[in-house]
Amino acid sequence: MSRFTRPHLSLLRVAACTGAVALTLTACGSGSGSSASGSGGVKVGLITKTDTNPFFVKMKEGAEKSAKENGAQLLTAAGKFDGDNAGQVTAIENMVASGVKGILITPSDSKAIVPALAKARAKGVLVIALDTPTEPESAVDALFATDNLKAGELIGQYAKAAMKGKQAKIATLDLAPGVSVGVQRHDGFLKGFGVGAKDPSVVCSQDTAGDQTKGQTAMENCLQKEPGINVVYTINEPAALGAYTALKAKGREKDVLIVSVDGGCTGTKAVKDGKIAATSQQYPLKMAAEGVKAVVTYAKDGKKASGYTDTGVTLITDKAQSGVDAKDTAYGLDNCWG
Repeated sequence: MSRFTRPHLSLLRVAACTGAVALTLTACGSGSGSSASGSGGVKVGLITKTDTNPFFVKMKEGAEKSAKENGAQLLTAAGKFDGDNAGQVTAIENMVASGVKGILITPSDSKAIVPALAKARAKGVLVIALDTPTEPESAVDALFATDNLKAGELIGQYAKAAMKGKQAKIATLDLAPGVSVGVQRHDGFLKGFGVGAKDPSVVCSQDTAGDQTKGQTAMENCLQKEPGINVVYTINEPAALGAYTALKAKGREKDVLIVSVDGGCTGTKAVKDGKIAATSQQYPLKMAAEGVKAVVTYAKDGKKASGYTDTGVTLITDKAQSGVDAKDTAYGLDNCWG
């Protein structure tokens, strides 16, 4: 499942860690309520886009481990689907009412969530965005995330080196118009490859919402437009695997270079299996762990995290190219998520 798909309002589940009784928030109507018991240290809230996507499962694991290590009480909430801004707003309100000192959030809608975050900050709650920046970024105190421009740049540099001077015919399988993560990765890839947005070597661009089925359809459309495509950039690994399926159906899977971003376990295994040439791996567990520590620090001494913290990105491939720093899939599988 992609962490980029966008859908409807849904049930939120909230769990209190470190010995507290489970806390349930329902965001399906006007009757939302909450209850919790148990004692603990500093209360930290984590709100993700979903609780089923492997990326956010790993993020929650990182937050839980960090909370235990730092003697904090963790409240977690997640929409059933991406795009549940109303559910995230309700989760923020309930967490503030529960006395959290800080909230870590991966915003489903980077703009629509801003008023709710402003209300939380006005009440002295530290707010840190994880993975996805708000619009504007100043709507939160800090951002802990992958440098998505760099992630794209790394796979662009790799693809350029792997082509070894051969004329490229590039397909870009993107996210959706105006979504910052997708724009940054796309622009980074072009920068790394050394081409502009309107370069004639970019022969096809399609949106996929980061979805495998849509990635397959997008690749099929691109092959109809330009059968000679030999480089494919994808927003994430589900889209990459969709592209691979389409290429394999045409007998092209061996002669088209696919590069991607995320570094999930399924995607990293696809690199090991030769379906994807390289991917830029990011680290959701680290984002959440560092976020929890930042809230605990704020609670203890009033020091607020601020600005942007780069939580790292590593190029993963078993076919290293000269001049491009990379780790192999053994490293990738040891550090993957999902």
